[in-house]
Amino acid sequence: MSGGVDSAVAAARAVEAGHEVVGVHLALSRMPGTLRTGSRGCCTIEDSMDAQRAANVIGIPYYVWDFSERFKADIVDDFIAEYSVGRTPNPCMRCNERIKFAALLEKALALGFDAVATGHYATIVTDAAGNRELHRASTWAKDQSYVLGVLTAEQLAHAYFPLGDTPSKDLVRAEAERRGLSVAHKPDSHDICFIPDGDTKGWLAERVGVMPGEVIDRSGAVVGSHEGAHAYTVGQRRGLHLGVPAPDGRPRFVLEVRPQDNTVVVGPKEALAIARVAGSRFSWAGMPPVDPAIPWACEVQIRAHADPVPAVAVVNNGELVLTPEVSFNGVAPGQTAVVYVGTRVVGQCTIDRTESAAPAEDETTTPRGVGYPQV
Repeated sequence: MSGGVDSAVAAARAVEAGHEVVGVHLALSRMPGTLRTGSRGCCTIEDSMDAQRAANVIGIPYYVWDFSERFKADIVDDFIAEYSVGRTPNPCMRCNERIKFAALLEKALALGFDAVATGHYATIVTDAAGNRELHRASTWAKDQSYVLGVLTAEQLAHAYFPLGDTPSKDLVRAEAERRGLSVAHKPDSHDICFIPDGDTKGWLAERVGVMPGEVIDRSGAVVGSHEGAHAYTVGQRRGLHLGVPAPDGRPRFVLEVRPQDNTVVVGPKEALAIARVAGSRFSWAGMPPVDPAIPWACEVQIRAHADPVPAVAVVNNGELVLTPEVSFNGVAPGQTAVVYVGTRVVGQCTIDRTESAAPAEDETTTPRGVGYPQV
């Protein structure tokens, strides 16, 4: 129970469904803030108190479990390490993968519980053979299956999402109000939970340090400078502060971050088009394809709120390779590509490398993908 409205209503519904329910709040920070600032941040002391009040109204036991050490090692330190090598990680994916459905689930099973229930908007469907599948929520407007794409078959066997069939968040808030839950109109949290002020650039600068370097265009010409490549992400347009305008006067975007020489590469928007992505760190959400080495049609989503793109997937040389029908836009190594067939989440991969859709003669000699070879 995060202290928000979704997990509170999920707990209440689990009780009504006849389950024996215990509310657990995760203490993920050694120095949590005592107060929220609107919708920024989560897992604060205030959130813990909101969760306890909800548990009291629902009438279930409530505990706070301290996972702060593991959260620091598996999420925060990983986030810093990924940015340090020019990648763009998704900490929410890692938290679901390593904390909520790994550390938390392991402890819950050891204590005799059957499943971890959360307020995520996603559904689990059991097929004719008894295999569990992860599917999108009933409404795409609130669907959160993307951030659950890292779950494995074993984790899905012990997962429960009571809100998956709810058509809208407004209905959840109205239900919370009817139940007398004080979090009924609490703002949704956003941004990275351990950077509640939203200043990722400043937060990273304190931990990675400032290291001035050059900003170059695709020809290798220096067009500006920066104080740390870790502060830039592929697709970024604002905050570049370039000293040399583009010859055609059009805006430039970050195309690549090269940590090996502390260089940021910029260029026109069309150069962000990506023809293929691949990753060796992939997993299947439930049963894998019958033969993933044979190309198969799917849809791929590369951000939590992006539209899915029709694509062809294949496992080749230990990598999940994804080729979209229409080029992806602004994909960075470190992002997660989640693969769907219809509403079903089939699996995911952390993107290691990309292949540009831009003409070869317009590219610099170093392949896209933070020093990785092209697919």
